[in-house]
Amino acid sequence: MTETYIKTLEGRIHEYGCIETSAIKFYPELLKACEQNVCGKYNSSWSCPPAAGPMEKQIEKIQVFSHAFVFTTKGLLEDSFDYEGMQEAASVHRKITLEMLDLYGKANPVYGAGSCSYCDKCAYPNPCINPDKLFYSIEAIGINASELCGSVGIKYNNGENTVTYISMILYNEGA
Repeated sequence: MTETYIKTLEGRIHEYGCIETSAIKFYPELLKACEQNVCGKYNSSWSCPPAAGPMEKQIEKIQVFSHAFVFTTKGLLEDSFDYEGMQEAASVHRKITLEMLDLYGKANPVYGAGSCSYCDKCAYPNPCINPDKLFYSIEAIGINASELCGSVGIKYNNGENTVTYISMILYNEGA
């Protein structure tokens, strides 16, 4: 399966690696940032708390799969305050994540950087209008993105004037 992902993403991602889902660490304290609405998505998106459900349920969903394919994209910025550059890099990463969701998401859940952004405006609290396109935020389910990158041998911090975004696709080895 990883060869398929690599071929699909070739030339468009920065780095990738794989990890057994049983080795992924979850931190309830990360959800405190969500509860404090640090990113502004708490209680306003199906992919974030509280709608994403309890962390324990997400862990169960993830550990149904044996492995996670983790990939990053890297955006170059004019300087560390280049908000437009960050947004552009986020858009590129989001498009790649959505493509992976389209290709593999029915059988292999996809988790992305930040809140699901398939729709221009999330229907929450009304039912999700694109449940097949919904992807959960890696951070909002209690995974430390930087640590996850380190666990698979890739960089989360790629140096000055860069921004890195991360996504993961769950799969069963040999499938």
